[in-house]
Formats: sequence, C-alpha cells, structure tokens
Amino acid sequence: MRRIGIFILLLGVWAAPLAAEAQEPQRTYRIGWLDSTGTRTESYQIAFVERLRELGFAEGRNLVIEFRTTNGREGKLVELAADLARRDCDLLLAPGTEAGLVALERATKNTPIVIVANDYDPVTTGHIASLAHPGGRITGVSQLQTELPAKRLELLKELLPRAKRIALFADTATAGQLKAVQDGSQRQGVTLQVIEFTHAPYDYKTAFGESVRAHAEALLVLASGNFVSARHQIPELAIQHRLPSMFGNNLWARAGGLLSYGPDFSDFYRRAAEQAVRILNGARPADLPIEQPTRFELVINLRTAKALGLTIPRSLLVRADYVIQ
Repeated sequence: MRRIGIFILLLGVWAAPLAAEAQEPQRTYRIGWLDSTGTRTESYQIAFVERLRELGFAEGRNLVIEFRTTNGREGKLVELAADLARRDCDLLLAPGTEAGLVALERATKNTPIVIVANDYDPVTTGHIASLAHPGGRITGVSQLQTELPAKRLELLKELLPRAKRIALFADTATAGQLKAVQDGSQRQGVTLQVIEFTHAPYDYKTAFGESVRAHAEALLVLASGNFVSARHQIPELAIQHRLPSMFGNNLWARAGGLLSYGPDFSDFYRRAAEQAVRILNGARPADLPIEQPTRFELVINLRTAKALGLTIPRSLLVRADYVIQ
C-alpha cells in the first residue's frame, strides 16, 4: 500500500505541469476588417470567415474580427482605419477599393495587411514591389484588372457585333481599369461613353438617362467596391433602359446583369483567408506572393436576355460556365 501511495504521489507531481498547460488559456487573435459594404452577410464574406474556421481560427474560440464598414461613404475610411489602429490587431484585411488600403497604411506602421484587390493593381499603384515578392507588410490576392476589362468589352462586342457606342460606368477607384478598356475599345472599334461617378451617393438614374440620350447600345460596369451597394439597382435599371450589361463577377449576373466575366468571388476570399492564416501562424507578408485567380467564369443570364428580347449566340453559350435560366 505504501508503494502504491508513493506511485500515485509521483504520478500527481508528473501530471501537474501538463494539467497547468492544458488549463492555460488559448491566445485570441484579432483581425481588423475595413469594408465598404453594410453587412457581413455577402456569400464571399461568409466564405472568408468559414475558411478561417476550417484552418483553426474561429470567432468565439480564438479569434475576434473587428468589422468596420463605410456603408459606401468613402469619407469615413480615415476615421474607421484610425479606430482599427487602436484595436491592437494582429492583421488587417483590406478588401475593395485602393482607398481603403491607403487609409490602413497611413493609420498603422507595422501591422500586416491582407488585401483583396478587386479594382486596382497593387504593383502599378506602388503598394508592393512585385506579385512574387511583395517586399513589405502587404500580401493577399489580386485580380488581373489590367487585362480583364478589355476581355469583358470583347465579350460584350461578340454579343453585339454591330454596337458602336457603349456606356461605361467608372469611378475614382477604377482608373487602371479605365485605361485598359479604353485601349481595348480602339481594337474593338467602339466609342465609349464614360460616366465617372465622383461623389457619393452615386446618382445611377441620371447616369442611365445620359446613356440613353447618348444612344448607348450596351453598358459595361467596371469593378469597384463602391458599386456593390447598387448590385441590384444597376441591373434593374439596365433592363428598364433596354441596355445589355456586362459586369465583373457572377454576383452581378445573379442579381440580373446580362453577362459577367471574372473569378469566383467566394473562392477569391477563401484564398485571402489562407493568406491571413499563414500570417497568423508566423509567416512574413513580404515572403508570401500575391495570389491571382487562375480560372475565370463567363455567366449568362437568359432571363435577362429574354427581358431584353436578345438571342445569345451559340458561340457564347457553349463557352459559358453557368447559364441562369
């Protein structure tokens, strides 16, 4: 009995450090998220959070997400970025416009930043050294916005080979895209009627009125986070004004746009989450190449085509990744 008592005592001494370690609270990480949408309920936003959870970082367990939104009011970016800077975040998420990234860069000095560059090229705008070697505290994912706008124009022209004038919605976030599509318009033999929105809230009804008066035959909407809040309004107005429309991702086609061409947005955000997790696990942003999409989806909304009285050429239908009936 005495030997058993000594063994139990020794076992208790040996196990005590393990018990203390097991009871030690798990570290909680903090992500500051500066967005332009009003909620966190978009499918791509949910995909970002779900991917974090799959990789071991879950809200309520070891993660706090400080979500701040401008609700489309770009003038609030500086204020919200300063607020996030006071939250002692381990990482900052900058989706959407370049202005959001600039605000976070100015508000913080060393905090890593993961970008979701939907409407600008982070290399040509000078935020990183190169896609392969960002070289600073910024990494993330980026669309090919120096190439995609011209491709969207090409697809729109294929749908409407006789079109000579196309209305183009742009804003302060889309300068690089605007140049790309202007270069492409010369090759396609079309005139662009550029409508550039400069002050929120954007007046889309007036913009459509201008397009119709200028005899535009179609509409191309450049990718801007500032347009997201009107994702249903713009396609609806395009149908009302009998304008075939082209957008940057399938969310717009699902909302009533005629065509969309671009990467799957939810997958785009999942890859941003993977970049974030690498940083939370100790990787340096400077060592993480900016990821770019490798697959692009052409989506056609046949309901909208029917409402416009259009027949989609078979050459487009057979190349479509998704057709909305």
